[in-house]
Amino acid sequence: MPPLLDHEALERSAVVANNRMNRERRLRGYDRELGLDIAAFLTSRPGARWLDLCCGTGLALFEAAHAVAGELEIVGVDLVDFFAGPSRPPRLRLTTASVTAWEPAGSFDLITSVHGLHYVGDKLGVIARAAGWLTADGLFVANFDARSIRRDNGAPAGARLTHALRAAGLDYDARTKRIRCAGRREAGLPFTFVGADDRAGPNYTGQPAVDSHYAGLAA
Repeated sequence: MPPLLDHEALERSAVVANNRMNRERRLRGYDRELGLDIAAFLTSRPGARWLDLCCGTGLALFEAAHAVAGELEIVGVDLVDFFAGPSRPPRLRLTTASVTAWEPAGSFDLITSVHGLHYVGDKLGVIARAAGWLTADGLFVANFDARSIRRDNGAPAGARLTHALRAAGLDYDARTKRIRCAGRREAGLPFTFVGADDRAGPNYTGQPAVDSHYAGLAA
């Protein structure tokens, strides 16, 4: 097994800098990838707050800021400061930060990540933290490939992972490769991140991705 990377080394990787995935994706693409009409969801909740992790250029967020009527706050976080457009609607805030370390102020009605978790080291840590940032009836939904989670020896995580996700109140659909959480959860998962492999090769999207290795996954 190749040497594993910590967060700092991983974020310098060319695989993490991949600009073919979510960088230019628009709101319609978000809807398709997440199986959710985001504008309708936000419209149904006056004063809604939406957090998008690994937002790329933020084009989808700009669209939503202009398309959704009423009070709304949108926050986008991405590792690279390559956001679209010099002007930003007052309802939109874009932040350059690592999603493994960033902390929000307040809770959110909707939290999303479109193909961003494929390039994160501690995927399970980000998922658990996002579940805790929801409002009581909020929704977290993200693209997630359980096959990218590995034991510390490199073996597949297997059923222990999916059982733990379910026990924490998280719903993983292996067919659509989506993970969801309805309502705020303290989704502590009993696994310890030990490093990431940026040489894992293409995942189901056809693009090179990152495998995340954890202690505590052995049966």
